[in-house]
Amino acid sequence: MTEQTVVLIKPDGMEKKVVGQIIDRFERAGLMLSGLKLVQFTQPILDVWYSHHKDKPFFQELSSQMMSCPIVAMVLSGEGAIQKVFDICGPTDPTEALVGTIRKDYGVDKPHNVVHRSDSVEAAKKEIGLIFTPSELF
Repeated sequence: MTEQTVVLIKPDGMEKKVVGQIIDRFERAGLMLSGLKLVQFTQPILDVWYSHHKDKPFFQELSSQMMSCPIVAMVLSGEGAIQKVFDICGPTDPTEALVGTIRKDYGVDKPHNVVHRSDSVEAAKKEIGLIFTPSELF
């Protein structure tokens, strides 16, 4: 089934200057870029984006990190896109990720794992709606 999913290249990925290398991995896996732009997150967007973390002690640090610089936001489309993106990114904790995944190759720890990815069809729809307008998707 063709799916859409969101990937963010987080501030630590921007600082490492690996945007092109990350996009290349998704394209080589057969995923299509349906939307791509730089985004400067704000606290109101993060309050919705990370609503499941809002009451956790690390939420403020997470918010500060995500607002520290513009990030790359993309929508990727393809057959089984959500699982493909998971396989390419690896698990949230880079120490648990396989060699060759984005998080293992570029990540340091859970907060600095270079990318965010949607973890479900529902999350992808929510996240696409927070960042992209319909006219920005192809």
